[in-house]
Amino acid sequence: MRKTPANADVMTTREAGEALGVAVRTVQLWVEAGVLPAWRTAGGHRRIARSAVDKLMAERQNDLVPLGTATTTPTHPALRLLLVEDDPVLLRLFHGVVASWDFPVELFTATNGFEGLVRIGEMRPDIVVSDLVMPGMDGFEMLRALKKPGSGFGNLKLLVISALSSEDIEARGGLPEGVTCFHKPVNYVKLETLVHKYFSDRLQRLAGA
Repeated sequence: MRKTPANADVMTTREAGEALGVAVRTVQLWVEAGVLPAWRTAGGHRRIARSAVDKLMAERQNDLVPLGTATTTPTHPALRLLLVEDDPVLLRLFHGVVASWDFPVELFTATNGFEGLVRIGEMRPDIVVSDLVMPGMDGFEMLRALKKPGSGFGNLKLLVISALSSEDIEARGGLPEGVTCFHKPVNYVKLETLVHKYFSDRLQRLAGA
């Protein structure tokens, strides 16, 4: 007979969500993407090892810190932007680029798709800008997880920055529908224009709410 953990050592997705401070759907996304290891009971319910939740909580302690936080006002809340990139030089470059924009942006970072999914579940960003080729879970896997039906993140604005050619991207399965791709070297003026448009549209939505 297979040995199963004691009840005190396992958690439901709801209990994990409460412990981690995220929605149940976020926990389900993390489970489906492999961020949180889990199994199903005979009745089809997900169960998560408490040790896995504790480990993720420990990893998050000092990670969710914005690299650059713009001054915000009630009428101009900052746009929350997550950059998923493993190259430290490009991370610093992007930080400098975003700091020069004339609209408020809170910039957060992750270094691979695994960390990206954790950040997305935690901070619910407005826009995600991601590289594709990264160690561990790459950008392709992360984007597909986010665009999977029922993920809860189907409307999240996703941008890609990659050195891969269009042909190389297609050879690796392509990008999900609705993902905008910028090829390196990046035209940061065009990127700023696109992000600013989203920021303006967001303000209009908030004003009409």
